[in-house]
Amino acid sequence: RQAQQSQIVVNAHRINQGLAPEEAPEGAESDFYFVERQALDQIAQTLKHLVKTRIPAKFKLDPVREVQVLCPMNRGSLGMRELNLGLQAELNPPRPGEPSVHKFGWEFRPRDKVIQTENNYDKNVFNGDIGQILSLDPVEQEVVIQFDQREVPYAYGELDEISLAYAITIHKSQGSEFPAVVIPLAMQQYMLLQRNLVYTGVTRGKRLVVVIGQPKALALAVRNDRTEQRFSGLLARLRAK
Repeated sequence: RQAQQSQIVVNAHRINQGLAPEEAPEGAESDFYFVERQALDQIAQTLKHLVKTRIPAKFKLDPVREVQVLCPMNRGSLGMRELNLGLQAELNPPRPGEPSVHKFGWEFRPRDKVIQTENNYDKNVFNGDIGQILSLDPVEQEVVIQFDQREVPYAYGELDEISLAYAITIHKSQGSEFPAVVIPLAMQQYMLLQRNLVYTGVTRGKRLVVVIGQPKALALAVRNDRTEQRFSGLLARLRAK
């Protein structure tokens, strides 16, 4: 997918082998960066600045359509929900007189980046599809979302299938690619700091990957090759048959 000399490819291989990512040689252009920040609020603030200003300026990428934040988890100050609220405020603040709708814990506005969270065969839209809100009609109580080249209408009552997507979980990103990805890592996410998760996040980026956060968290994730155990009781039920 990327050229073999790509630092994304080099570091994806290193992570998969349990080795720490490495920076490009000094003075060389790179497509992989680690930005060290310790405090959680510093990580969040730097992340928003990178997405809104630094990455678009340096790499000529659209901050909404081409830059994707990937989080290890949903909750916490660096989780999907909090980062979505912060990024929405930075990238798509409310405009005077423009309609919006509050539904199912989110405020949706025109131009918002959103993700489908379950399969909808009637609309031909599926779990993980990312789109952008084109319009809201408070009279008809309808939202029109563009997925690729298709415009799909949603009644307000159907918005439980949609959430903001400025930031999504790494789990939701599997099978997708983005021009640029930004991944926050901190010890706050201790239970989900796993090698396969970081590897998946890094390999979603086509042109640019930025990991931002605590070196200790990155090192822990790279060393940890144990996937989270699932206690479904399946083995016990099979033995009982």
